Formats: sequence, C-alpha cells, structure tokens
Amino acid sequence: MTLVPTLPLLDGGTIPAWGLGTSGHRGRDAARLFAQAIRDGHRLIDTAAQYGNEAAVGVAIKDSGIAREDLFITTKIAGGDQGDATERGLRESLRRLALDCVDLTLIHWPNPSRGLYLKTWKELIRLRDEGLTAHIGVSNFTPEQITELHEATGVWPVLNQIQLSPIIGREALREFHAQHGIITEGWRPLGPVEGLLDQVLVRNIAEEVGRSPAQVVLRWAVQRDIVPIAVSSKPQRNAENLAIGDFVLSDRQLMLLDSLDTADRFVWDPMTHEEW
Repeated sequence: MTLVPTLPLLDGGTIPAWGLGTSGHRGRDAARLFAQAIRDGHRLIDTAAQYGNEAAVGVAIKDSGIAREDLFITTKIAGGDQGDATERGLRESLRRLALDCVDLTLIHWPNPSRGLYLKTWKELIRLRDEGLTAHIGVSNFTPEQITELHEATGVWPVLNQIQLSPIIGREALREFHAQHGIITEGWRPLGPVEGLLDQVLVRNIAEEVGRSPAQVVLRWAVQRDIVPIAVSSKPQRNAENLAIGDFVLSDRQLMLLDSLDTADRFVWDPMTHEEW
C-alpha cells in the first residue's frame, strides 16, 4: 500500500500531499470504486454536494475498512446553500456522508452575482468553531476575493482548490497562495479536456522516467507544491495515480512541462462562471 506524505496547513493541521477526486462518479459503482481507492492507500477524498455522490463516498468510507481518523474528507458548500443556508448545507452533507465532522469544507464557487460568499465564510468560521468541520477553505476564488475574506474576518482559507495542470499553470495565483501560506489544490490536474496526456512532450518525459503520462503530470504538481486530486473509472488507474512518491522529475523536465502553460485560455473565470 502506498503511503502519502502530508503537508502542513496554516491553522496547524495537515493534509495529504495528493488525493482522490470524485466528480463524475455516482451510485453503487462509485462507492465500490472509491472504497478500493481507499484500500489502495488514498487518504484525501474530495467530494461536494454538487457532485451528487456524498452518499457513495460515505458508503466507501464504511466499506473500505480504513479507520475514519486516517482519512481526510473534503466537501463543499454549493451555490444554493450560500449565506444563511450554509449550516443547513453542511449538515446535509454530513448526513449523506454519515459523518459527524468533515476535515475540510470549501465554498465551491464564489458566485459573485449573489454577493454571499463573505456571509458564507463567516458561517464556515462559526461551524468550524462548533466542530462540524476541522478546517475551512475556498475553491475557484481569486486573490481579490480571498483578500476580502481575510480583511473582513482575519481568517485566511487554508486552501484554494482551483482548475490547474501544466497546461493551466495559474502561476500568479499560486504565488499569491504561497505568500499567505494557503495550500494550492488542483482539480482536473490531468487536463483531460485540454488533451494534456496526449502531448508529445508529456509522453516523451514519461518514457524517460519509465512512468505513465498521468504519473508524470501528477508528479509535476507535487514538485510545484500543488496538491493534485485525480480520479479514474478504472481502479488500476487510481492506484497508479497514487504511486507517485518514489520518483522525481528533473529541473529540465519540470521546466519543459511548465512550457505547456496556455495562461488563462482554458480557465473557467470565477467572475462569470457560477454554479448552484
């Protein structure tokens, strides 16, 4: 079984350095898929109310046989649950997960047209203090939005989960996170929509190091201080994505992967893209 190292969070906790995404997988098949991934060694499991699979994650946690205290479970507040509905939203997530507390709760999207993300943040601080979530953070937030949260409450998010891969490098945002001790977590880190794994450069590096293109891309993230969360419908791929701790990319290989960055060409703009 692969052991995943941990990274420190700015509030004193820790988070596994890479983990399992769950978006796009639901129902009994998803529960079996997730349970196997946990047995294989995944300890960071990322879900969301909006994914419609929190119940499947809850079943997977139970069926995996792994102790709850050894897992790091993340969920997210959906757009429709922002503001005064934040507590209800989190409690419903806990009910579906069959848990008393999650390790991390994120605001899924800022949804600026509603003007509720600051109210939601204040509610999450309260819910953290009440013990419903150990840590709180955000997802898809800009530096300006994160700064607004801090200026109003004195509390920085421990993590910002963003769309990120070598082809969507987000270097300026990553630098902002680093300056404030915020963990950068990458969703869709394998860039499937952008065709990342089919890039000749990625395949050449994979051949050089004797690993799969997916492992190369995930290792790039880890060495760039990014927590990647990837998922596949195939259990062996999830196990492969887990096994990235026993090789290192060279500085040359990292810079070649950096060169794939297309800036914001493929980014879902959080000022205009909203989800409920």
